[in-house]
Amino acid sequence: MELDKVQFDGKPLEKKEHIYLMLYKPKGYLTTYKDPERRPTVYDLLQNVGTFVVPVGRLDLDTSGLLLLTNDTQFAERIMNPEFHVAKRYLVKANRLLTDDELGRLRNGLALDDGPTRPAFVKRVRDSEKYTHFEITITEGRNRQVRRMVEALGSVVLKLVRVAIGPLGIGELTVGNWRYLEPAEKARLAPQ
Repeated sequence: MELDKVQFDGKPLEKKEHIYLMLYKPKGYLTTYKDPERRPTVYDLLQNVGTFVVPVGRLDLDTSGLLLLTNDTQFAERIMNPEFHVAKRYLVKANRLLTDDELGRLRNGLALDDGPTRPAFVKRVRDSEKYTHFEITITEGRNRQVRRMVEALGSVVLKLVRVAIGPLGIGELTVGNWRYLEPAEKARLAPQ
């Protein structure tokens, strides 16, 4: 049996080993490779990875928290595609006290300019004198979705941290650091 051989510039292509990383992205870093304005990017934090990886989804400049990176495009698609309903959990600090009715609107889904959101899991964490802190879990990944949902309530997000993707939490990882995923963590995120 003859097998096809794939070459590039006359040299055989070698299959690269897939790698999977989790990074605790700090606020103020872009989720992109290069920025024309020379702002810091998540790639500035990735030392000694040994191969090019891409972010699995994005976190905006003002959001911190769990970011996955990989060179496995099928894995990335499995996590990002809303059809697979992979949950993303965030801690939110709103700029004012939110009522139970307002948190209920987030739970039930609300209308945004790009259509209604899916229902979300929402849990009040605590109220301070001026602010509500809550946890929200969504299964979509629209651009700035959590911020826009809070804005639809007439409020503003003061702090936003992604603390989990699916069953994988940020755990003991500290801001600005990364580590490889364990095989069991990868398997729980994207079962075969």
